Amino acid sequence: MEVQGLILIATCTLGFISLCTHLGNIFKWVWVMFLRPSKNLKHYGSWALITGSTGGIGRALASELASKGLNLVLLDQDPLELDATSQHIRKQNDGLVEVRTIAIDFAKQCGEEIAKRIEEEIEDLDVGILINNAGLAYPFARFFHEVGLDLVESVVGVNIVGTTWVTRAVLPGMLKRKKGAIVNIGSGSSVAVSSYPLYTIYAATKAYIAMLSRCIGLEYKQHGIDIQCQVPLFVATKMTSIRRSSFFIPSPETFSKASVRAIGQAQISVPYWPHALQCCVIKLLPDALLDRCLFWYFSGMRMRGIEKQQKKR
Repeated sequence: MEVQGLILIATCTLGFISLCTHLGNIFKWVWVMFLRPSKNLKHYGSWALITGSTGGIGRALASELASKGLNLVLLDQDPLELDATSQHIRKQNDGLVEVRTIAIDFAKQCGEEIAKRIEEEIEDLDVGILINNAGLAYPFARFFHEVGLDLVESVVGVNIVGTTWVTRAVLPGMLKRKKGAIVNIGSGSSVAVSSYPLYTIYAATKAYIAMLSRCIGLEYKQHGIDIQCQVPLFVATKMTSIRRSSFFIPSPETFSKASVRAIGQAQISVPYWPHALQCCVIKLLPDALLDRCLFWYFSGMRMRGIEKQQKKR
């Protein structure tokens, strides 16, 4: 009886500890998603630089940051779209924010050229927030050997080279002022799931973004610089080819509000709470099952993409 009693006590104790752990995780999640106050973004500096800022998440983030009173440096490849976006944001904020633009095509310029150009453009500005949002994916799913060389270079150039060298250009000013925030927009393809077949190069570049964020986040935390990788799942943008937003697929505007609230917080952040909920569910699935489902889903996307491409010819 004594042995049985000890076993019962041990079992109850372990169960209680497990329950407390799970409750603690739930309370922490609620705090992070709904209750934790956002940081005063102006503390970092009066200017924010956003790459990929003329559409989708980037444009929405630019508008959201401007609404917080931050001046903007918009960076994208099309001068006309940059001009239209800057005018829209100025009008939206009654001319109370300054907006500058930089036209650079990451896919066509080398890293040193990118860094030099940005250093020259922001030399007189206290850029306190950098958002590396520019990203490029395939037009549709395809096997690794089917990805053309030009597309490979473009995806790597925009997602890796651009992010790396823009960060390299902005960091010295933050180090000098001993404060700053860098947000690298990652992807659920490299964080939430075990694999992302038929979008291999894209997912691999986003894995680089996540690791870059973790590492330099540790390197520069001591200098007052908060660096994080924000992880969206599907958002209704041109890149995802999803036009209608929903509860689990937010509009860029909805996502940007959550994104801005999360700036300066966790190193790896899923800022939109329904996405975080999806990630929790995904983590419960066996990798083998998830891999098979994703391969089946993207194989279907590949076939539809090929059919659509053939019709255009």
